[in-house]
Amino acid sequence: MSSNYPFAYKASWPARFLKPSLRGSISAPVPAEAVLLPRPEKSVRLAFVGDISAVANRRSPVCDGELKALLASADLVVGNCESPVVRRPRARFGTRLGTHHAMTCEFLAGALEATGMTPQRLVLSLANNHVLDQGIEGFDETLSTLGALGIATIGTSTAVTKVAVGPLRLGLVAFTQWRNAAAAEFAGRVAMAEGFFADSRDGMAGAQGVDLMCAVPHWDWEFRHFPRDQTQAWAERLAELGIGLVAGHHAHVVQPMARIRETLVAYGLGDFFGTALARQPWPGRLGAILMAEVSADASTRGRIASYRLVPFMRLRDGDRETLVPLDKVEGRPGVQARARWEAVCQGG
Repeated sequence: MSSNYPFAYKASWPARFLKPSLRGSISAPVPAEAVLLPRPEKSVRLAFVGDISAVANRRSPVCDGELKALLASADLVVGNCESPVVRRPRARFGTRLGTHHAMTCEFLAGALEATGMTPQRLVLSLANNHVLDQGIEGFDETLSTLGALGIATIGTSTAVTKVAVGPLRLGLVAFTQWRNAAAAEFAGRVAMAEGFFADSRDGMAGAQGVDLMCAVPHWDWEFRHFPRDQTQAWAERLAELGIGLVAGHHAHVVQPMARIRETLVAYGLGDFFGTALARQPWPGRLGAILMAEVSADASTRGRIASYRLVPFMRLRDGDRETLVPLDKVEGRPGVQARARWEAVCQGG
């Protein structure tokens, strides 16, 4: 398999999978929850989730009612579709091992129902390293299947996708730093980071008439709680381009939040469900949902009025996972996870 991972990244992967790193820091950290404006009279609620896959599950996940109600309350949910959605895997051996991702339409539909996300209020990014795990035919099938379900997609080009959410108009962009296949296979199908920044060198074309620009990058090194300097530099560049909200993924662990001038950055939301292996150590089972209230009032239109990073754990439940709010996780696992959350996400 051709990829663009540096050797040092590949060599460190096993150790970091077993023990995710807490080394590092970020510029301009902010708390996991804050009110930024007086409460607007009119607003829309956005939810951002991390990586979605079926690798660690044979059955769709179970979701705590509190989390389901939270996601159901959102006017729009945005996440990362980490697995091709196919009837049957083409890379059978790799899929069994978990190195190649895949999920069926039935699995995805069951997961959406369990988590309170309806297709009409959902946008999924396809800009990630696993999207071609089942080949070009699997990629094409994924686009067709998601379209048939009524799920909008982003990340297949560097162009701005405009989405009407209540009285507001959002602009969405997505790109991936990493790929698991040859550059020629990704070209013209998946937005890569270098292409995105090259195309936006002179500004964000297509952002006219948008109230809030949001970026969904698949970036940074896996199993590290604090983003690398390159990732932070890209966040700075996104702020310069006028992106108002950044919700990242790929690290498979939660990462902190920052505010770069007016731009709110969630560096990494971790896995939403099923992305890593079934025997994943507990730090990788800690994820987050980013909720953002965006003003629709005339004087503050398109500005983030408040935000909240909601932590949860993915607990094993036989051949599937159960998503539970972090404060409901009991015993030693809960104590460990809450300490890790405080260490990573309560800065500012």
